[in-house]
Order: sequence, then C-alpha cells, then structure tokens
Amino acid sequence: MGQCHLLLGHVDAAVQLIRKACAASPQAYFVHVNLAGALGLRGDLEEARTALAEAIRLKPEVNSLARYRAATPWIANPKHWALRDKTLNAGLRRAGFPDE
Repeated sequence: MGQCHLLLGHVDAAVQLIRKACAASPQAYFVHVNLAGALGLRGDLEEARTALAEAIRLKPEVNSLARYRAATPWIANPKHWALRDKTLNAGLRRAGFPDE
C-alpha cells in the first residue's frame, strides 16, 4: 500500500505506511528500498541513506537500480517502470543509489 501511495505521489502517506511495513517485516530488503525512495523523494536524505544502507545490508547483491530491476523481473511493464522512475527511483537516486 505504501508503494502505491508513493507511485501516486502521496509521499507523506507512503512514508507512514512503509515505516509500518518496515516494523512488521524488518528483514524484507525491498521494504527498506521503498522507504529509502520515499524519504529521498521527500528530501529526508540522511534518513533515506540509512534506510538504503539497511536494504543493502540485507541484500548486498542489490546495490544499484540495474540490479534491483534484475532482482524484480516481474516489474516488466514499461509504464510501471516509467512511473517508478519519476517517484521511487528518483528518491533512490537522491539517496545515493546508483543507476549501475
């Protein structure tokens, strides 16, 4: 639900929901990725970098957008990826997540 809000541009709602998801599933790396993206998009860069570091600690092989895309092959719809690029991925880039 948090990622849906993020993709729609409801950043504050996304952060609240994704924080709950992190608390409920702290070992799910992708939840921390979503939190990092939401926080980065909102401009909370220090906290975004902390969330991103936790995601990479949990799944070190996913350390760039290219590797994240490779790890999530079900996200194949170009329109979905374009929407992610304007929101989640933009926030991740701001947090320091490289493209390659």
